[in-house]
Amino acid sequence: MVAIDFERNVQARPLTALRAMSLRGLGGVPPTALVLIGIVSVQVGAALAKQLFSATGAAGAVTLRLFFAGIVLLVVWRSGLRIERRALPVVLGYGAVLAVMNLCFYQAIDRIPLGTAVTLEFLGPLSVALAGSRRWADPVWAVLAGAGVLLLTRAGGQTAWSGVLFALAAGACWAGYILLSAALGDRTSGGGGLAIAMAFGGVLMVPVGIAEAGTTLFHPSVLAAGFAVAMLSSVLPYSVELEALRRIPPRVFGVLMSLEPAAAALAGLIVLGQIMNPGQWTGVICVVAASIGATRTARRK
Repeated sequence: MVAIDFERNVQARPLTALRAMSLRGLGGVPPTALVLIGIVSVQVGAALAKQLFSATGAAGAVTLRLFFAGIVLLVVWRSGLRIERRALPVVLGYGAVLAVMNLCFYQAIDRIPLGTAVTLEFLGPLSVALAGSRRWADPVWAVLAGAGVLLLTRAGGQTAWSGVLFALAAGACWAGYILLSAALGDRTSGGGGLAIAMAFGGVLMVPVGIAEAGTTLFHPSVLAAGFAVAMLSSVLPYSVELEALRRIPPRVFGVLMSLEPAAAALAGLIVLGQIMNPGQWTGVICVVAASIGATRTARRK
């Protein structure tokens, strides 16, 4: 049920400062184009974040992303920040998972190519989809995804296994993020809870980021780059994806989102100059095909 999980994932994402623009200016853009814009934005943001690592380290880049995204969301949802006490553990847990997920992912792309990291991370939501379904084709998609992982980790020669483990940890966090999204949607309304969660994740990362980057974290050029990462990785994609989901079925959205590993590999090639060999590209294609297959054969609710 990957399409349903993707729907929860994106519907749980808050409307951002681009909400008004989405409602007025994005209406004439085809929804498939909106999804592709969001995918490209996320991966370009990740590539830009990697370029920050030399100054801030992975933890510093995560800190800036979550901090600025949290500020934007708190401003946008300032009128809806009250939440019930019973929702507080879910909100804080959601924020903690966001922080750990992004930290693991940034640690991964610091060690392995962006395309490889995103493909491995994608196993998280794919596992959730396969675990929640009992279709005859599910073992086929699981085997195809496993073959993709083997190709990614074996076809490139010497593998930085620490990066692979960080990417898999990020995928596990992504699976938890999807499950917590449903709980958050049940216990909160609007985007207030999500804004608080994002801000909480940023607060958790501040001491870690300062410990790694020191005063460099507060340099104006670094702050500007961090704000750009937050906008590209969070604000813009969340806005266009929400607008797209208003106009296309979640199943179609899930299929389009399955292209994200391939987009990450292309972003790594174009922005970072990371070249993947044919075996690694085959691995990416296997995981993308497994995700598309799981989406198209998922049971409808």
